[in-house]
Amino acid sequence: MTSANLLEVKNLRVEFTSRHGKLLALDDISFSIAPGEILGVVGESGAGKSLTGAAIIGLLEPPGRIAAGEIRLQGQRIDNLPPAHMRTIRGRRIGAIFQDPLTSLNPLYTIGRQLVETIRTHLPMNERDARTRAIALLEETGIPAAAQRIDQYPHQFSGGMRQRVVIALALAAQPQLIVADEPTTALDVSIQAQIIALLKRLAKEHAAAVMLVTHDMGVIAETCDRVAVMYAGRIAEIGPVGAVIHRPRHPYSEGLMGSIPSMTHERERLLQIDGSMPRLNSIPAGCAFHPRCPQAGPRCRSERPELMAAGATQAACWLAAADWKEAA
Repeated sequence: MTSANLLEVKNLRVEFTSRHGKLLALDDISFSIAPGEILGVVGESGAGKSLTGAAIIGLLEPPGRIAAGEIRLQGQRIDNLPPAHMRTIRGRRIGAIFQDPLTSLNPLYTIGRQLVETIRTHLPMNERDARTRAIALLEETGIPAAAQRIDQYPHQFSGGMRQRVVIALALAAQPQLIVADEPTTALDVSIQAQIIALLKRLAKEHAAAVMLVTHDMGVIAETCDRVAVMYAGRIAEIGPVGAVIHRPRHPYSEGLMGSIPSMTHERERLLQIDGSMPRLNSIPAGCAFHPRCPQAGPRCRSERPELMAAGATQAACWLAAADWKEAA
């Protein structure tokens, strides 16, 4: 990690305290995102993708807490800030886009009121200038007739249009970092493509760093520069999106990629990963993936691998690291 990175997450651990003790939900997560870069975070439900995003934007729900590690935004540590200070950063420097736009929009207020209030909270603007900026944001995110629609209520917009409004809200204060948690999941394919194109353009034109949380490898392939594959609260593999998709080094990544239908190659049947992800209170010793891994050996069952260089990517896998060393 270097100072050129806009976001730096280092050795992040998130714990949940229950009557049965402490559960480790995120275990030693480290990654960075540069300005203008889109990092995809992918994995099965329960892998820790959304939890990582919530920790970064300061929205961990109790009894969850950051137990160790650091989160830095442009070199400034933000994981240990008081809640009031974090709220100002969350709107001004970090924008958030969630899966269901209805959870981000107040149904009792027009979208114009919500945008203007957000803009005036974080930027030194009067009412008129804030409204002008709000209309410009709606136009930038693809809302037709924005000057007329700004005074409408959320229920008067389709799902795709509401998601565009949420993106406009996330961009209202010109944030440096955007955390997008499953922003296209509830949308049809044509609207997904438009939202993807919008996120790519925003990263390029505004030099914003984007963390895109999704379970959709098609969205990852189309949108991201790099991808982090998560499994059981850890990063299994991280690297350039082309390398992870076409030459995955971790068996879990390989299984995920093998489960995607191909338009160019005939495949008799898709791969499947047998079994399911372990619960937080029963994560096995060694590599957490070893009970589901067809290649697991004795070392995998007893010794947990850290991320290691494996070709163009880094993989937390003893076999991948050994294969790469032998090939080199």
